[in-house]
Amino acid sequence: MQEYDVWVYPEQAQLGFDPAAGDLSGYNVEALDGSIGKIDAASNDVGSSYLIVDTGPWILGKKVMLPAGTVQRIDEADEKVWVNRTKDQIKAAPEYDESMRSDARYRDELGNYYGPQGRGFRDSNDA
Repeated sequence: MQEYDVWVYPEQAQLGFDPAAGDLSGYNVEALDGSIGKIDAASNDVGSSYLIVDTGPWILGKKVMLPAGTVQRIDEADEKVWVNRTKDQIKAAPEYDESMRSDARYRDELGNYYGPQGRGFRDSNDA
């Protein structure tokens, strides 16, 4: 089984774009079953990359933090990012708290949720 790090973007060849090459802020985000919002901020920190997505009216204007490993594809021309999760998986994720963004326990909680054993995990073979 291939090792999976939820805080690392997939290889550039798989994504179609190098996230470190540009700012993803403002890009639309598509879940497996529809649009979830726009990227408010993106991190390219080695081993701890993530997206902060403003969900707008979809879940009452809340923001969600998606680890970089959830990114499936990036289309620079259309400014879209596809994630390998459903709307329900994202909606059920631990609540985003900006003050906790760098907190190790919070990141562990998110990592456990979105990682291989968490209920928010979806293997690319499941799509």
